[in-house]
Amino acid sequence: MGSFHTSISSLNLSSISQLENFQLAIMAIHSQTTTHNQNHHFSVSLAFPLISAALFLLLSGNAIEAIPTETEALLRWKEGLPPQPILDSWLSNSSASNPCQWRGIACNNQSSVIEINLASTGLRGTLDKLNFSSFPNLLRLDLKINNLSGVIPPSIGVLSKLQFLDLSTNLLNSTLPLSLANLTEVFELDVSRNSITGSLDPRLFPDGSADSRTGLRSLRNFLLQDTLLQGRVPEEIGNIKSLSLIAFDRSHFSGPIPQSLGNLTNLNILRLNDNHFSGEIPKSIGNLRNLTDLRLFINDLSGEVPQNLGNMSALTVLHLAENNFIGTLPLHVCKGGKLVNFSAAHNSFSGPIPMSLKNCPSLYRVLIQNNSLTGSLDQDFGVYPDLNYIDLSYNQFDGNLSPKWGECRNLTLLRITENKVSGEIPDEITQLENLVELELSSNNLSGLIPKSIRNLSQLSVLGLQNNRLSGSIPADLGSIVNLAHLDLSMNMLTGPIPSQIGDNTKLQYLSLSMNQLNGSIPFRIGSLVTLQDLLDLSHNSLSGGIPSLLGNLVSLENLNLSHNNLSGSIPDSLGGMVSLVSINLSYNNLEGPLPDEGIFKTSRLDAFSNNRGLCGSVSGLPRCSSIVTGDDKEGSRNKLVTILVPSLVGALLVSVVIFGTVFCVLRKRGRQDPEGNGKTVKEKLFSNIWYFNGRIVYSDIIKATNSFDDKYCIGEGGSGKVYKVEMAGGEVFAVKKLHSWDDEMSVQNQKSFENEVAALTEIRHRNIVRLYGFCCRGAHTFLVYDYIERGSLGYVLSLEKEAKAFSWSKRIEVVKGVAQALSYLHHDRKPPIIHRDITANNVLLDSEFGAHVADFGTARFLKPDMSRWTTVAGTHGYVAPELAYTMAATEKCDVYSFGVVVLQVLMGKHPGDLILSLHSSPDYNVELNDILDSRLQPPENDKTFSDLTLIMNLAISCSHVNPQSRPTMRNACQLLEIQAADT
Repeated sequence: MGSFHTSISSLNLSSISQLENFQLAIMAIHSQTTTHNQNHHFSVSLAFPLISAALFLLLSGNAIEAIPTETEALLRWKEGLPPQPILDSWLSNSSASNPCQWRGIACNNQSSVIEINLASTGLRGTLDKLNFSSFPNLLRLDLKINNLSGVIPPSIGVLSKLQFLDLSTNLLNSTLPLSLANLTEVFELDVSRNSITGSLDPRLFPDGSADSRTGLRSLRNFLLQDTLLQGRVPEEIGNIKSLSLIAFDRSHFSGPIPQSLGNLTNLNILRLNDNHFSGEIPKSIGNLRNLTDLRLFINDLSGEVPQNLGNMSALTVLHLAENNFIGTLPLHVCKGGKLVNFSAAHNSFSGPIPMSLKNCPSLYRVLIQNNSLTGSLDQDFGVYPDLNYIDLSYNQFDGNLSPKWGECRNLTLLRITENKVSGEIPDEITQLENLVELELSSNNLSGLIPKSIRNLSQLSVLGLQNNRLSGSIPADLGSIVNLAHLDLSMNMLTGPIPSQIGDNTKLQYLSLSMNQLNGSIPFRIGSLVTLQDLLDLSHNSLSGGIPSLLGNLVSLENLNLSHNNLSGSIPDSLGGMVSLVSINLSYNNLEGPLPDEGIFKTSRLDAFSNNRGLCGSVSGLPRCSSIVTGDDKEGSRNKLVTILVPSLVGALLVSVVIFGTVFCVLRKRGRQDPEGNGKTVKEKLFSNIWYFNGRIVYSDIIKATNSFDDKYCIGEGGSGKVYKVEMAGGEVFAVKKLHSWDDEMSVQNQKSFENEVAALTEIRHRNIVRLYGFCCRGAHTFLVYDYIERGSLGYVLSLEKEAKAFSWSKRIEVVKGVAQALSYLHHDRKPPIIHRDITANNVLLDSEFGAHVADFGTARFLKPDMSRWTTVAGTHGYVAPELAYTMAATEKCDVYSFGVVVLQVLMGKHPGDLILSLHSSPDYNVELNDILDSRLQPPENDKTFSDLTLIMNLAISCSHVNPQSRPTMRNACQLLEIQAADT
């Protein structure tokens, strides 16, 4: 190996002026290393980073320039960065030219720079102009949590003494330079939370005249051997023997985990989580006996986990969750008795719990849910005095709930949902005074709910549903003041509902359905004004009337009292429950008129069916005026005959006329149908199915818009018009009426309608416009939304007065709001949703300039088993470039559109020319002051300037021409949150 270093050191890059000479030098090195390899089994891979760094220096012109001093190098870097106060102390005048006095710079006794530390300072710009050759003694480079963008220059490999490198939490993209493998003294390497993919920087081999020079293409092929596949961490990483920390998490690495990592015997921390690594875990990882922290969660890894992971007796953190692992858990996973955090959730592990895990008192947090693990709950788990959180849900554990769980006094969450656990709930569990969530649902538990459950004073979630619990509901549940979620449904509970449940004033979800409860509904339930998600008392034997105080639950969205023995009338106060989106009072003994407002104006018949005598305006119920309630039965009968006979005759005549008209229309349409498909025409004509689940009815909308008169129209798109609808009760809605499905666009419009409904009916997010209901009724197909006062973002930016009121702080919040909405759609929905048409016109602004993403006409669900190939959808100027040739819609298409919208927010107009420049030249330098909307004053403080710069760099990263170089929307949100927290 000594001769190899001699060869490299003898290569004087500054003396090379011709590419041919450089090639000869490269080939000479190759020849010597190959010969040395044959004699001493030396790997030629170590030559790659040095060759790469040398080639970069040559192609960038640095090889024939004099190396600047440390002061000159720092000042040149500053000149290449945007102006920023953080570097104000970096001055070139004689009184302040000593960099050792500058902010973020530290020197040794010889006044040579040994540390550049500008972490968490809001630093903006790139590393392109930083000449690493000028810092031969640099030991520490710490630039984490900033707004740096662009690539990591391959020339960083010349920092031969560097010991600490942290570039994490920035906007760096493109690739991981192979020259990092030359930093043989580095013990901490952190490039996490960026958009780095792992392959060589493509600028190392620029296209054009240089690529056509003699022999360069073959040299390029020599360098790009199998180790440098797109997105992979190169095997050469194993050459940095001093490494104690590797952090590549939350980036875009893919391919296999390098086998060479097993050579890093000093490694303590290895974080590869939140990437796209695939294949099996290399068995060589088991050689890392000093490893304390191994994080592999959220990847595409598969196969069995090597059993020799048990050799790592120093492990305190092991995360394997959210991969595709099979087989058993490592038998000696807690061999050293030091394991603190362990996760293996969301895999396909099977078999028993390892004995070492049972005898592991150090455990603090355990997540092994969603597997097929087996074993006995009371025999295969031990006592964990430090345990804080354990989730065993969705496995195949049996046995009983052991009283030993009561010894885990620090436990805040115990979740054993969907297993085969039987027996009773031991009183010892109610001694866990720190418990916040207790989920034992969907098991075979029996016996009583312990009365001592009142001891769980911190409990927020109690889920005991779908078991065989019996007896009464403990009245002492009302003393748990923090309880927000209570589900005792699907058991065999008896007796009345205790009135003390009205003391749980923080409840948001209450389900007692499918039991054998009797007695009346306690009126004190009406005091649970925080109930929002659900109140379900259905499928019991409750009797008496519906308490009018239930009308106080104005935040409740779902109410189900069906399948009971309730009697009397429905209180009018229920009509004032303005948040209700569903109600079910069916299968009771209710009678009298329905309230004439709120949910009762739009609900369907099945919500009130099988009652004694309800009447009202709901289709299928009798009109209240036709119900006989007088004492004179004979007179009433005569009056009824007098009314009904003429009515029946009239109805018969009308039916004959309608039938004849329809028959003629059908025959006419059938003849005009080119395929003779009369059945299709008939189905369209009678497609009067009423799906509307909101708070207003079809006829109200028609009346309020005068049958959709254009004077109420406030916008028009390709699929229809949008109307502002002011209801008689003062409510204001936006109604999107699609074009008729009978025209030539019928298929597209129907698909648009179905997609938007599917995407929005279940969505609840503050930054996504709310869909109240929808209707498909003949020629009138429309959707009913919240009316957003200011209109679209594009409209606001087009108006001088509105744009000036749209301050920088408000624009920053709009960017965050849109990012949060898209992150929710991409990462918090199952399955995820791609919007596919994020534009300035599909972001609506309310009176406070709050952002609301709208128009899901082109939305598409991303199911794992369906193809992502689809027709191009979206708006010109916002569509990701890859759709032009792949037509594969992914979340990254939304990310691109988001980037364009963000630039539009900053510029006040569509960034057409800027986008073209970014696409044509990845090195195109953008200054914030050059693009900001001139109608606003420049940012007045450093915080706003820093926030806007981060947003600009994020937008540029999002609109990268390469989809793999774009961040995810979750990463974008995290970056915005980090910036907000830091400032």
